[in-house]
Amino acid sequence: MSRTKTILIVVLLLGFGSLAVYLNKDWFAKRTMQISHRVSPWMKDARRGRGRGDLGTPVTFQLDSYYRLTSVKVVIAAEIATNKYAHPLWELVTTSNSIPTASFAYGERLRGMTPAVKGAAPDPLDPEVKYRLLIKTKDLATQHDFSTKPAQAAQ
Repeated sequence: MSRTKTILIVVLLLGFGSLAVYLNKDWFAKRTMQISHRVSPWMKDARRGRGRGDLGTPVTFQLDSYYRLTSVKVVIAAEIATNKYAHPLWELVTTSNSIPTASFAYGERLRGMTPAVKGAAPDPLDPEVKYRLLIKTKDLATQHDFSTKPAQAAQ
């Protein structure tokens, strides 16, 4: 094989290798946690019988995968914007090992997690307020803003 062909093959291999790394660069990116929420006003009556009082309109959170959560906290978004140590409306922490979870409802007890303050109960949510959910795992930390005002149906 001539020297020109060898150089051309090496350049092409390097070019294809670089293209493959560029197209798959998300493999090397830090993993992020995606959170979504669902406001379910029709479930308000079903939740009333659990002895937790009225927490407002039920809100369910979904994660993009199963995670071992170490901390779950809900605060008022405007309050945490001005105060780093905002008063949590609901806060759970794990003492040793939480069960992997992919969804949970506001105010629900998560297996392997306990309230940060012993005996603390979640505060009711007001539909006119914007809240922030703060979630931590061993390696990740993320947040999600939500409100309990249900979306209006299209007419």
